[in-house]
Amino acid sequence: MPSQTWRERYPEITRVPYHVGIIMDGNGRWAQARGLPRLAGHKAGTENIRRVLRAATEYGIKALTIYAFSTENWGRPADEVAGLMNLLGQVIRRETRDLHANGVRILHSGRLEGIAPNLVREIQAAIALTRENDRITLNVAFNYGGRAEIVDAVRHIMRDGHTPEEVTEELISHYLYTGGLPDADLIVRTGGEYRLSNFLLWQSAYAEYYATPTFWPDFDEDELAAALIEYSQRERRFGKVPSADGTQ
Repeated sequence: MPSQTWRERYPEITRVPYHVGIIMDGNGRWAQARGLPRLAGHKAGTENIRRVLRAATEYGIKALTIYAFSTENWGRPADEVAGLMNLLGQVIRRETRDLHANGVRILHSGRLEGIAPNLVREIQAAIALTRENDRITLNVAFNYGGRAEIVDAVRHIMRDGHTPEEVTEELISHYLYTGGLPDADLIVRTGGEYRLSNFLLWQSAYAEYYATPTFWPDFDEDELAAALIEYSQRERRFGKVPSADGTQ
């Protein structure tokens, strides 16, 4: 008997967001609950990206932004930071060819300053290799901060000589790290917290939010489906009031 399609498994998903952002929280607590070092949790978290990306592709999501390392994470213990940097390099070397073969376009959002030159080269090579793919975009927010992103966008606008009258929301969006990607439709946070933590501040202005107590390494296809079911039940008004006939 053929396996069920996702639409058959989850008929409650009636609307699929184009762009989903995920704050992958709870790796350290997942490890501590198992008596493991925090880095073991981060390793489990990086391995889970493959599973969630596969499910997102199956559900028809076209862009997935994952919060991998924030500008504030540099303040963590030096051995943890070094371990996270090594993990990213391992993931890039291990996964890029397979992602490319499966039509995944890789993007990077964040500052490259402060990242080891060899890791920068690996990031840039992955972006170059996959730039023509269009099945799904995996945007990795690494050394990323929402406020830093806006500051960098304003600096670039000024360097390019735009006048104050030329500055619009569309122009600012173009200069963000995510320039070219639509704004986020849904922000998912794992690990039980209820805050944005400096993630996609501009792009999530009208996003729907979904929080789950599940730690990121345990966030699977069913968990993502639950977020999409919740999203399907939301009414997105974008600040408008429905008219009497139900239209915006």
